[in-house]
Amino acid sequence: MKIKVKKEDFGKVHRLEASGEIKEILINQDFLNPQNISISFCFKGENSSGIINFLPEEFDIINREIKRKKDLLKKVKIIKFKK
Repeated sequence: MKIKVKKEDFGKVHRLEASGEIKEILINQDFLNPQNISISFCFKGENSSGIINFLPEEFDIINREIKRKKDLLKKVKIIKFKK
């Protein structure tokens, strides 16, 4: 997994880039308020680690886009010609 982040600090934009493996996926739900759900991807690399949190609505958007792009790949045929 590769992460690219732009962060503004004192009027300057810093670009950060990290890579690593997804180690764990957590689904968090508040017992007192069951409407509060979040999905967390925990990753760790050689020089970086972190957690990316998504709301269910954000995760649904990402999932829909991935399915749509995957369906496009299913329709592609590769034709090889003999030389």
